[in-house]
Amino acid sequence: MSMKKTGKNKKVVKMNSSFTSQNFIHAKSLLVIFVLALVAFILLIVRLGFIQFVDGDYLKEKAYSQQTINQIISPKRGNIYASTGEVLASSVPVDTITINPFKFQEDSDEETKALKEKVAKGLSDVFELKYEEVLEKVNSSSQVETIVRKVDQDKVENLKNWMKENDISVGINIDEDTKRYYRYNNVLSGVLGFCGTENNGLVGIESTYNSTLQGTPGKIISSKGSDQSEIPNAEETYIPAENGSDITLTIDYNIQSTVEKFLAAKCSTLNPKNGGTAIVMDPKTGKILAMASYPDYNLNSPSTPNESLAATYEILSPEEQNNALHSMWKNKCVADLYEPGSVFKLITASVALEEGITTPDVKGDFYCKGYEIVADRKIYCWTDKHTGSLTLRQALQNSCNPSLMQLGKRIGVSTLYKYYRAYGLFDKTGSNLYGESNSIFTKESSVGDVELATMSFGQRLNITPLQMITAVSAIANDGVLMKPTIVEKITNTDTGAVTTVEPTAVRQVLSKSTADTMKELMQSVVEHGSGSRAAVSGYTVGGKTGTSEPVEGHEADGYVASFCGISPVEDTQVVVLVCFYGVKKGEQGGVVAAPVVSQMLTEILPYLNVPANATETDNSTNLITLPDIRNKTFAEAEKVLQASGFTVKCITGQDKNSVTVSDQVPKPGVSLAKNSIVMLYDDTNQARTSVTVPDLTYKSASQAISILHDLNLNASIDGTGVVVSQDPPANSKVEEGTVVNIALKKSSNVTQ
Repeated sequence: MSMKKTGKNKKVVKMNSSFTSQNFIHAKSLLVIFVLALVAFILLIVRLGFIQFVDGDYLKEKAYSQQTINQIISPKRGNIYASTGEVLASSVPVDTITINPFKFQEDSDEETKALKEKVAKGLSDVFELKYEEVLEKVNSSSQVETIVRKVDQDKVENLKNWMKENDISVGINIDEDTKRYYRYNNVLSGVLGFCGTENNGLVGIESTYNSTLQGTPGKIISSKGSDQSEIPNAEETYIPAENGSDITLTIDYNIQSTVEKFLAAKCSTLNPKNGGTAIVMDPKTGKILAMASYPDYNLNSPSTPNESLAATYEILSPEEQNNALHSMWKNKCVADLYEPGSVFKLITASVALEEGITTPDVKGDFYCKGYEIVADRKIYCWTDKHTGSLTLRQALQNSCNPSLMQLGKRIGVSTLYKYYRAYGLFDKTGSNLYGESNSIFTKESSVGDVELATMSFGQRLNITPLQMITAVSAIANDGVLMKPTIVEKITNTDTGAVTTVEPTAVRQVLSKSTADTMKELMQSVVEHGSGSRAAVSGYTVGGKTGTSEPVEGHEADGYVASFCGISPVEDTQVVVLVCFYGVKKGEQGGVVAAPVVSQMLTEILPYLNVPANATETDNSTNLITLPDIRNKTFAEAEKVLQASGFTVKCITGQDKNSVTVSDQVPKPGVSLAKNSIVMLYDDTNQARTSVTVPDLTYKSASQAISILHDLNLNASIDGTGVVVSQDPPANSKVEEGTVVNIALKKSSNVTQ
């Protein structure tokens, strides 16, 4: 290397060769580093901002969860009661068994393996589980594995004894839990439904009112350290659980038991292909007093096929088994649709009466020749035994299809659909029952002559049994449609507050007079027609039979036989609908369903303290001879007559203790029934009231007496059955107190 001195500064040495030093950073490199550092700093700021403002809440919550222990306090699920006080569903204490697999450790691998096998064997033996499945859980890497849920106390005691004998104190957890218990097993199964393993309602009332019954869980919040163990003496936050509310249903347990008893008995002998249903309703309130589907199932083991399903269950595929169980759980009264058949004729007849299209006893109003030609086809009557001229009363008594087709044609589609809508037949009832379906009707604009004809007598339309009985209950309730209800009240178990479900009137469908006429026609069906097998000794019963045939091409489905009854007719307390699905041809509703309604009413009416009507039997006995009380003071005469069992009407404007009776109606010596009305008059010649004698034809004895008493008239009854003649005749003018002699005769019986 050579060097030379410069002229300006002799001391400066200029190098002629390149020089490299590790102690200096090139300016460009420095700039790159600076830029990279700046970018990194910006990215860091962005990341910090993202963490702070975007992930902040999540990270805060995660940190909180890592630093706290949340112990859940399970609420107690509310009970379900019948209106009569019986506990239908309750929660009983049980235990859930879990394990912590990581806690089964010994000094060596062999000893650990032996311990785990021992634990698996013990658990599988105590709880009757498969050893291989339990061993797999014991060998799991999970923190917690569930061995079995909802264990009864006897098995828990067996586990505790096994743990004590084998000196195992860790790794097996016994946690308190509850299990839903149904005291009466199969009773009301279709309505109540059941809960799953987590105590959530899956079907029925348990599902519909799950949030009400379930309540809100509480919790205890405490702190834990970095080792995930609870910090002693740390402050705790206690949030109490809100227990579920109790629900009281409108179901009367005694009526429910009666209904299920007779429904099951008939199904076991009749063997309908698709079982049967029965509903009992209070028409005045809409309360459902009983609701049953057959076959039913055991609520405490809902996944076990009932007797009907068990015969074929094992040969079904897993998917078919699942579908079959869901079908078994259904409440057929609200979930399944059916063709109501001739019971629906009550709707058609009520529309005609309300619209003034006809009256019950117009001679020659209809004509049946065994069939009706509609459009391009013949639609036949169910029988040819009542051909000829018929009144509306006779058409209903004989369940004549051609007569109702003729009536439907006179009413017209638009008017019929207006009343179908008023009866609520196009909508779900709003009962809050699980799985309720809606009806299927032909669209109004698409209804032709054939559709109009078949609808008029209740075929080729589909409704639920609940929709049908709700409509008939409107007739029984003076024409007022009530919303059907299944829940009577809800009780908050923490505060004791009670929420009562009040009856809801939907609308007035018919006038009271039309409803009264329809009830009387229904009574004539029982006393003089196809519903004779529904009669109950001592009580008035009205109703209508129904037998609907299967749709063409689906003959294998069989017929639907039904009967809807009301009782008592005068002041209806209950409406009963019984249906059997898939019966054979010839098993009409009047033959197979009406007797079941009679059996049910025979027990239900006395249970409800509905007084039996003694006047339905021979009235020639227990009569009282009317004494002569003329010339006695009104006070004395009234006392004598009331002691004898008469009802007294005093017509005088003077003091009863001083004025004497100058005349009485009826006259002395007449034999009268207890509570007959006696009119007493003084000698002031006060104007006497005259009344028009009503037409009592086809009325029952109790109906005739009730009608006459409302007019201050008396009845003398001869025979049993329905009124066939009367004296004085209808429309005669008589004075109050007059005795109307009535002859009754039992009706001939027909079937349908």
